[in-house]
Amino acid sequence: MEIPWHKDLAKQWLDVCHNDRAPHAVLLTGPVGVGKRSAASWMAAQRLKPDALRPLPDFPLERFEHPDMHWITTPEDKKTIGIEQIRQLIGKMSLTSFHGYGKVAIIDPANDMTINAANSLLKTLEEPPGDALLILIADRTGKLPATIFSRCQRIDIAVPAEATSLEWLDRLHPGASWHEALRAAGGTPLAAIQALETLETMASMGRDLQVLGQARGSAVEIAARWAKLDPGFVLNWLSQQVRLLVLASVAGREMAEGLAIDDSVLHRMDRRNMFCYLDIINRLRGQAGGSYNVQLTFEGLLIDWANGLKDCGLAPPTDGMELMLARR
Repeated sequence: MEIPWHKDLAKQWLDVCHNDRAPHAVLLTGPVGVGKRSAASWMAAQRLKPDALRPLPDFPLERFEHPDMHWITTPEDKKTIGIEQIRQLIGKMSLTSFHGYGKVAIIDPANDMTINAANSLLKTLEEPPGDALLILIADRTGKLPATIFSRCQRIDIAVPAEATSLEWLDRLHPGASWHEALRAAGGTPLAAIQALETLETMASMGRDLQVLGQARGSAVEIAARWAKLDPGFVLNWLSQQVRLLVLASVAGREMAEGLAIDDSVLHRMDRRNMFCYLDIINRLRGQAGGSYNVQLTFEGLLIDWANGLKDCGLAPPTDGMELMLARR
């Protein structure tokens, strides 16, 4: 199924390629759920198999396979893309093309590269061998070195208009609760597909926050339930709720559609402490899985929430475990 909000990207990419102005290195950025990987696969196909090119990137993603195509991803048993992976890629990119269209490599996600891996890639980004194309995908640009940015042409894929997203999602699965799922996903259509499956879970978590915010319930018991879920899912959802909380405190509740708590909880919390709490959550989101005790971390976050975020003026440590121990 074609991705309609990629029309401008597709047109611009075809224009630069037809005019022989295509860059050697591209950095695709944008929120999770806008289709960066589909775009990367389509761009690779345009370079290596132009006669069979589809008009637009497709969903679901079908990884483009070709003898001159190389996908570099985070190994299942690791949390990062290492220097040996990049060195092997550089060696492969220097070989002669099988079909004469050059070579393409996709690094996904580029923000998972170690510092040494990123540094190893710099010279290749600056002077790619032959007719090579490097496509880097970044979900979190803040984790990429500035030297990577300076050597790539950045293409940012924005969140499409809500009407565009809802129309596309309804064609994908007519009659589903897409409005609620899209709101829960922060407006990104592909993330809304996953969010649809977790609406009841998020509703339950919203009720948990409401109970704790009204000084009822047990933060430890709720943390034990949340610890059984995917930590990234929990932290992403909680981050979205706190952003909506900040918006409601600034612009009013009507501007924060999707906020799971009522005004009695909102009025207990100082806005500065909301920002501090959001910073703590986002620091945790940026850490590798397994680097902190999930249940202990969730207990700390929920105890702070139950206390109305009154202790969030403390400067948080950078390590997730130390951070949550300091909050206790």
